[in-house]
Amino acid sequence: MENQKQRQAAYMRRSLLDQGYLDEQFIHLEELQDDTNPKFVEEVVKLFYTDSARFIRNIELALENGPYDFARLDNLMYQFKGSSSSIGARRVKGQCTQFQEYCNARNIEGCNNTFQGVKQEYATLKTKLETYFQMK
Repeated sequence: MENQKQRQAAYMRRSLLDQGYLDEQFIHLEELQDDTNPKFVEEVVKLFYTDSARFIRNIELALENGPYDFARLDNLMYQFKGSSSSIGARRVKGQCTQFQEYCNARNIEGCNNTFQGVKQEYATLKTKLETYFQMK
């Protein structure tokens, strides 16, 4: 039974990498995990969830009504992108980059639309990672 769970977890990890949800940074995190801290990656990802909820809420507040502070929006997204990069959240990071490009163009409609994509990619990844950690 344990071997089957391990195989399923390995398959799911490969799938998350192949589908672009995660990048090599996630593998590097897993390489840091050992018997003395068997939940290291899960704990790091939970910190990412906590940070992400704060970043998302702050960005939502900044997008609520004008005048829009594009420098602040860009800075908030820069921080969220850095947090996403630290766990290897490739698709989330890509959406963050696109959002920043709209900030630089001062395109609030593009920011709003891309932010929906950021939140969707984040929610999808969170669900997939929660499933992955349950398999381990």
